[in-house]
Amino acid sequence: MIKRILALALFVTVVLVGIYAVITVYDNNMRVGRMWETPVIRPREEPIPAMPEGVVPFSGGEAMIRAKAQEDLRPPYNNITEEMAAAGKTQYQYYCVMCHGKNYDGMGTVGQSFAPLPADLRSPIVQAMEPAYIFRTISYGIPGGGRQPALHGTITSADRWRIVAFVKSLGSRQSQ
Repeated sequence: MIKRILALALFVTVVLVGIYAVITVYDNNMRVGRMWETPVIRPREEPIPAMPEGVVPFSGGEAMIRAKAQEDLRPPYNNITEEMAAAGKTQYQYYCVMCHGKNYDGMGTVGQSFAPLPADLRSPIVQAMEPAYIFRTISYGIPGGGRQPALHGTITSADRWRIVAFVKSLGSRQSQ
């Protein structure tokens, strides 16, 4: 009787360890993750930094940016530097990765539940977009029911331009 109980306990342990191993392999190697583990904020990580003092404008500001025609909207940089792209990547990880994913393909932990999926940021279509169009999309969302939220109230305009610089620095995904 004791041998049967020990054999059953050993069998149950082996099955549970096998299930755990399969789940671990899935989490580490598949393009899509599970909702309980988000790559952005983990327990005991530092929170999103507070907005620095002096960023609330007393003249101009978001209303002036929104009022500009798209062809008049210009990035505050001429060339994308490594530092600017790195700063944009940091902002991307705070605000964008949960939908667009760690591979920039629209398969983030939240984005994979959307139909259609969020944009593949390395697709030739996105890479061909003007920086001003990407900036407007990040800032004010996609009109007509698009799932891109308007982030102008969440992310400073300088950081939105940094995200645009990062997206443009990714380049097009190579065909496989």
